[in-house]
Amino acid sequence: MAKKRVLVLGGGFAGVYAARALRRRLGPDYDIELVNDVNYFVFQPFLPEVAGGLINSADAVTPLRLLLKGVQFRKAEVRAVDLEAKTVTVIQGTRRRLIPVAYDHLVVALGQRVDLGRLPGMNEHAYWVKTLADAHELRNHIIDCLEHADVTSDAETRERLLNFVVVGAGFSGVETVGEVKELIDHVLVNYRNVGKDEVKIYLVEMAPRILNELPEELAAYAQQKLEQRGVEVRLGVGTKTATARRLVLSDGSVIPTRTIVATIGNVAHPLVEGMGLELERGRIVVDRCLRAKGREDVWAVGDAALIPLVESPSGRDDYAPPTAQFAVREGGHLAHNLALSERGGQLRPFRYRSKGSLASLGGRRAVAMLFGLRLSGFIAWLIWKAFYLSFLPGFATRVRVLANWVLAAVLPRNIVQIQQANRPATRYFHFSKGDLVFEPGMIAQGFYVVIEGSFELTIEEGGETIVKTFGPGDHFGERVILGEGLRTGAVRALEDSRVLIVSRDGFERFASAFPVLREYFEAYIPRHYPSRAQRVPEEPAT
Repeated sequence: MAKKRVLVLGGGFAGVYAARALRRRLGPDYDIELVNDVNYFVFQPFLPEVAGGLINSADAVTPLRLLLKGVQFRKAEVRAVDLEAKTVTVIQGTRRRLIPVAYDHLVVALGQRVDLGRLPGMNEHAYWVKTLADAHELRNHIIDCLEHADVTSDAETRERLLNFVVVGAGFSGVETVGEVKELIDHVLVNYRNVGKDEVKIYLVEMAPRILNELPEELAAYAQQKLEQRGVEVRLGVGTKTATARRLVLSDGSVIPTRTIVATIGNVAHPLVEGMGLELERGRIVVDRCLRAKGREDVWAVGDAALIPLVESPSGRDDYAPPTAQFAVREGGHLAHNLALSERGGQLRPFRYRSKGSLASLGGRRAVAMLFGLRLSGFIAWLIWKAFYLSFLPGFATRVRVLANWVLAAVLPRNIVQIQQANRPATRYFHFSKGDLVFEPGMIAQGFYVVIEGSFELTIEEGGETIVKTFGPGDHFGERVILGEGLRTGAVRALEDSRVLIVSRDGFERFASAFPVLREYFEAYIPRHYPSRAQRVPEEPAT
């Protein structure tokens, strides 16, 4: 008999620890599979240190295949979830096909995404610290600002380059601003034309104080230490608009800057929104046993789930916070309950009390609330380091991170800009005679303009075969991008050929923003790709 399959979506703390615990709990009679769009686990608490250049980006991640012994890992992008059919559709591999993956139990651990669309300009001009690429990009950008400031004499340009703003003063915002300040302090000696008094770092928070999750006295200590180090903390004020040159705050004040780091704006993951499950505060509503409301076969943990706490320290209906500490326990508890449900046992409600909270301030200072004790300063900083080092999965990763910390204490920070290779929105591509460009069922990834050679499109429609030929100046691919998104025909090169490919995102944005182009395609597609009932004579493509 086929084994039952438990499918875990998401490779963060909750997903990884749930998959590992499921493997132990369910044994060899079950297939456990985890799906994630990258093949590594990111240790989120270390992203500010990656942005600050304290540790290497490669040392804040661990390969998922090393962590998930006995668990099948699938590197793929989740496209859709069908709860009734009990299938998850993924896109994987170079051919970008839609692959259905069946499951008996589904574990949703997709986390949340960032969206600041309600604040004009923030999505376009702010930096995030949510992924490894985000942290790496922010570090490169800060160094780039210092490089340009060192060689320009324009006062306005220098001011924008040397003003750095972090929006949001929760744990992530405070730790990010601390590491940004640390990075700049360490590398400024290399920029002789930039004075320390020219650099201004801002922390902006809508609430009346920072670190609302900690007692007020610890928050006050943290603010005092940040201000002593030169960080200007602005409280009770939010952001209004952002451009590439300035940030406008809700009180009307303006900060000229090229660097806005947003640590706010978490919203529901698009897939979570489209599942049809009950949501609250952008998270899946689950019962105290971590099952999605109204479902016996769907479970949710981590940032994607709204998990009621059985024993609330405040005596009111509280929910599990979106922290690594809770995500690890949720993953293990989910596995325990899922195993009980398979064996007909009584499920147990999730119970866990936080061991405490910590926030690093940079400058070898931190604040901590551990087991009811309030700690601050150097001791709290050492505890922060030890706590998160113990949380790191994988012995090799712990050794590398510890080595980075030791070396950073005695060696200068590296100011080399290691740029990521970004694929351009348009690029040329060569096809040899007979090469397949795409075939039915593939995801539409681009719009093609023929530069040299020729191509043949074949579409099977209602038992009839439609054949079109494209030569220099012709184009294809727009019908699917502006339509259903899946290729319905096959295109092959008739001879050695060369095309210009415009990425799907680039094509959609340009067609949306440029009405004349959109109108052209809206008129072109019906003429050249009519249905069988409305077929008209073809006209040459232009």
